[in-house]
Amino acid sequence: MRIVATSLVALLVLSTAGAQPPASSAPPAAAAARTMVSAADVTALIAKAKADRKDNQPIVAQSLLQLAPYNVSLEYRASVGNAAVHETEAELFYVVDGSATLVTGGKLTDEKRTNAENFTGSGIEGGVSRHVAKGDFVMVPEHTAHWFSAIDGTVVLMSLHLPHRPQP
Repeated sequence: MRIVATSLVALLVLSTAGAQPPASSAPPAAAAARTMVSAADVTALIAKAKADRKDNQPIVAQSLLQLAPYNVSLEYRASVGNAAVHETEAELFYVVDGSATLVTGGKLTDEKRTNAENFTGSGIEGGVSRHVAKGDFVMVPEHTAHWFSAIDGTVVLMSLHLPHRPQP
């Protein structure tokens, strides 16, 4: 299944990397009905996220593609939000546009359980900070705190959660 996920990511990257989107009047299809996202669709979703974002709303997330159990999301981030830990999923980020500082590792501050598999916090104590920019990929393993601690204007990400599959 990880091969399918990797292929899905490669398809998304190749369809958006450096392409100039053609004009399109049709709205993108629902994520569950799509097997491909064009550069024009991505551009339209980014514009929609920018327009829909409320003041001080740190993130607008929209589903790009779905192939159970995978969901590829577009995240438009314009301010710092909460840190997170996913207990049963790794998370792959691809920076579509913009840049930010990503902290990974360490411990969540003000940790709260949000559901059976996730925690959030107001930040991270410790951890490793790195600057990420357009074209970068980052894999965050399960059980690893991660947080965009600074956003340089805006950052647009592709996010893919990869469920843990026990090895036989």
